[in-house]
Amino acid sequence: MTLKLCVAQLNFVVGDLTGNAQRIIDAARSAYADGVRLLLTPELSICGYAAEDLFLRPAFIAACDDAVKTVASELAGLKDMTVVLGHPTGGDRRTRSVAVQNRHNAASVLCEGAVVACYAKRELPNYQVFDERRYFMPGQGVCVFAAGPVDSRVKVGLLICEDAWFEEPARLTRQAGAELLVVINASPFHIGKADEREQMMRDRVKACGLPLVYAHLVGGQDEVVFEGRSFALNVDGTVAGRAPSFMESQLAVDVNREQTAIHLVSTVVPERSAEADLWDALVMGVRDYIGKNGFPSVLLGLSGGIDSALVLVVAVDALGKDRVRTVMMPSPYTADISWIDAREMAGRLGVRYDEISIEPEFLAFNRSLAAEFKNLSEDTTEENIQARIRGTLLMALSNKFGSIVLTTGNKSEMATGYCTLYGDMAGGFAVIKDLAKTTVYRLARWRNANNPYGTHPDPIPQRIITRAPSAELRPDQTDQDSLPAYEVLDAILERYMENDESIEDIIAAGFARADVEKVTRLIKINEYKRRQSPVGIRVTHRSFGKDWRYPITNRFRA
Repeated sequence: MTLKLCVAQLNFVVGDLTGNAQRIIDAARSAYADGVRLLLTPELSICGYAAEDLFLRPAFIAACDDAVKTVASELAGLKDMTVVLGHPTGGDRRTRSVAVQNRHNAASVLCEGAVVACYAKRELPNYQVFDERRYFMPGQGVCVFAAGPVDSRVKVGLLICEDAWFEEPARLTRQAGAELLVVINASPFHIGKADEREQMMRDRVKACGLPLVYAHLVGGQDEVVFEGRSFALNVDGTVAGRAPSFMESQLAVDVNREQTAIHLVSTVVPERSAEADLWDALVMGVRDYIGKNGFPSVLLGLSGGIDSALVLVVAVDALGKDRVRTVMMPSPYTADISWIDAREMAGRLGVRYDEISIEPEFLAFNRSLAAEFKNLSEDTTEENIQARIRGTLLMALSNKFGSIVLTTGNKSEMATGYCTLYGDMAGGFAVIKDLAKTTVYRLARWRNANNPYGTHPDPIPQRIITRAPSAELRPDQTDQDSLPAYEVLDAILERYMENDESIEDIIAAGFARADVEKVTRLIKINEYKRRQSPVGIRVTHRSFGKDWRYPITNRFRA
């Protein structure tokens, strides 16, 4: 006996209920034609993940209910076809001073036009980027349903994402008669998360004694990216199937009954390097942010430095050369090699390249402020003026032509405030906001050695990678005039910001006290800058976004 199951690993758009419903309908019809009789869609697939405070609007929940009914009606003629559909359900009963919540993160089991079962997520994550307890109440029950024609029917137990990270939901589902676990998910990507997921699900199947199919979302949504990589595990923990990462896919799984046991058979896409996943996360993040929000093209300042170089290649891989424009904005302190390298790189990638000198504007600002600054030495004020002139020019081009500005600052700079409000922070999307500087270099070398999108086999001139980094805002400037070596800075940043180690623990690990105190002080005093930065792609387990919620006014130091 064989039941054919399919994971619809799809890229949904938050709030596009009609479009999302149609994608599910199309996937179900296509899969049915291929003999599939059980289709799994990701968590909250009808509305997209995460819809955030849209969940608080009764009209939104009602529209989701209507979309579920549409899917059920459209698939009514598919005999013996079962579809698991993720969606919010319920609402608030409001009084004058309190809202009594009965809203759930749910999944309905549809078969031949009817909802035959409904399950509410039991375990609601409220850490990292998750905020589900703001919107939902936990479910209480279990859901076991029969799928497939009479001669190949399987009892399927349904869980939603976080439920599978705990022992009890799976155990109760087995006790209710399940022969197979299916888990629908929307679990944001960060470096190493995919392996962590597979290992946790491997532990789950071994503990509960049931094989498992993990249906995952793919696509970018604001700062988070979902990598797909849905998979199937047999009861011994071996991988029976794995879908590709960072692309839509339909993972077909044969559910075979061998005597009294269920055995899964599918295709297994090989695992990939961390750099390949990281690159695809950035590319998908850019492509979906630009595409889902309707921007026609992107614009960035190309300086001849490593950060803007990396952002440029990501943008071209994501959008193609014709939708990317670069502008070099030299100042009196711009080195000749910066011009040369910027021109060469733009030429390699075939993007539009323009040069607009900021020297006239810089001189005009200095003249306007001469009386106010009389007898005062030049300092970061004049440096910031240059950055703000560049930001103003880029935003003017953005307004005139409709291109969104991609900022080029990295995580190390965002952490320490080595960036300028209304200058290099001005823009609409921060592509490498969550990449430490050392990771920027590592990824640049990887991309030069690999060409996953066929745009250019060696896009970044070698000198951009090897020269000392500099903002070029004063003569002979380098980043290390103001900051510790990036290898040191990034290691401290990881320990303090990402892993919550204390200052004294970091010093005890062998870092110089002066470096630790300087970096952690800079992280603290630049919180006000980060609050005003554009949204950017999250690729670590803790980014400067929803993961990081520190007060601006704060005197605690440890």
